[in-house]
Amino acid sequence: MRGTTLSPANNWQSITPNIAPSRSHKHVNPNQFLRFTTPKQQQQCRFPILSFSVNPFQAQNSVDPILSSTPPLVVVGSANADIYVEIERLPREGETVSAKTGQTLAGGKGANQAACAGKLSYPTYFVGQVGEDAHGKLITEALESVGVRLDHLTAVGSAPTGHAVVMLQLNGQNSIIIVGGANMNCWPETLSEEKLKIVNKAGIILLQREIPDSVNIQVAKAARNAGVPVILDVGGVDTPIPQKLINFVDILSPNESELARLTGMPTDSFDEITQASVKCQKMGAKEVLVKLGAKGSVLFVEGEEPIKQPAISVKTVLDTTGAGDTFTAAFAVALVEGKSRKDCMQFGAAAASLCVQVKGAIPSMPDRKSVLDLLLSR
Repeated sequence: MRGTTLSPANNWQSITPNIAPSRSHKHVNPNQFLRFTTPKQQQQCRFPILSFSVNPFQAQNSVDPILSSTPPLVVVGSANADIYVEIERLPREGETVSAKTGQTLAGGKGANQAACAGKLSYPTYFVGQVGEDAHGKLITEALESVGVRLDHLTAVGSAPTGHAVVMLQLNGQNSIIIVGGANMNCWPETLSEEKLKIVNKAGIILLQREIPDSVNIQVAKAARNAGVPVILDVGGVDTPIPQKLINFVDILSPNESELARLTGMPTDSFDEITQASVKCQKMGAKEVLVKLGAKGSVLFVEGEEPIKQPAISVKTVLDTTGAGDTFTAAFAVALVEGKSRKDCMQFGAAAASLCVQVKGAIPSMPDRKSVLDLLLSR
């Protein structure tokens, strides 16, 4: 097997988990889990099953991760209705261009990451806000269909669902304009004990910057106090990240342009990316996970050599929308399951490579079997 360090199949053991039934919301039913052990790893880590039915996301019985022994992945973040327009090129100033096609799909960095984790068959909660409108219903149905629990998704009447205009060019690259809507408005000044409880019970937290920093700070602080690791995706508003937020973040995850904006440093070469990442570490980020698009990704950990992960090449790139979110969420799933940082990056790279071959953010996100099949084929 080339390019991956997945362990041999004889290290997988089928076990039956102790899971209590849930009373509400559809959720992926992990009837069976797999326990992975190696001679070097004394503790046992739990993984969802690697085989699926024809429609893996409509389970007969749902489970509540909070009542089970599997700590869930919790995404606190944005949910948008993505209005896709396919164009040959971006319009120039003062110019009008015709779109080849147009459609509206569920998206937003938070919803994307939650959907990806759900499609990878890991117990996932989404905490966010939508409006009481058709776009809110679109997002709710999309997340429920992939097994994400929405117990903590709030519909607000005083703001519309956030939305984005995604201008998709023929080469698969995109430009995006975001309207915050309910993502940036109507949040309570102090999060409820109920929402903070799910944070405290999580195995890992994913945050982004498409919701108010004040919300992210409360969540990250609660997670730190509970010993729950936090990944902050830098994508979203381009204002400086508050120091109070960085102090509670375990892994800071920008792309190249976000890293440059965050540090005020160039990021055109690997040496420049390294120096910018070191600056982030001096700002308080323990680990910096940089997404490099077609060049792959690199993880900087204080006191260690950078871990480089090349992108897995594909024949045709149809749409890069959601690829970064897919990588981040898949990385987080592997991390909460106890994988090494290197394996986490390989898992994220495989998921992202499958994502860019399908149009749309959530529709393009792969299931676990597809990701593992790709890794095993290399």
